[in-house]
Amino acid sequence: MNTTVIAWVCLIVAGLLEVVWAAGMKYSEGFTRLTPSIVAILSVIASLYLLSIAIRTIPLGIAYAIWVGIGASMVAVYGMLFFQEPVSVPHIASIGLIIVGVVSLNMLSN
Repeated sequence: MNTTVIAWVCLIVAGLLEVVWAAGMKYSEGFTRLTPSIVAILSVIASLYLLSIAIRTIPLGIAYAIWVGIGASMVAVYGMLFFQEPVSVPHIASIGLIIVGVVSLNMLSN
């Protein structure tokens, strides 16, 4: 597998791990519950490590925007599905705008 593919895989996994650590923080109840606290801490470390690998190849601004975009949009959806957070057309549209922004930024950088 070439370096670019590895970088993109690391970046996508790092973004998905943002969902794990954000949910882990919620379930940890302020780091008062051991298992969710450990999951949150380990997943944030893994996420940052994978991001650091990705930025060796992918430009920092692009990688960071994609990492945050994946995390922000997926955490918002996770909250809607599992924490009864508000779901409305404006909420969904806003998530869509995050995705459009990240995709546009990536396309403009090429």
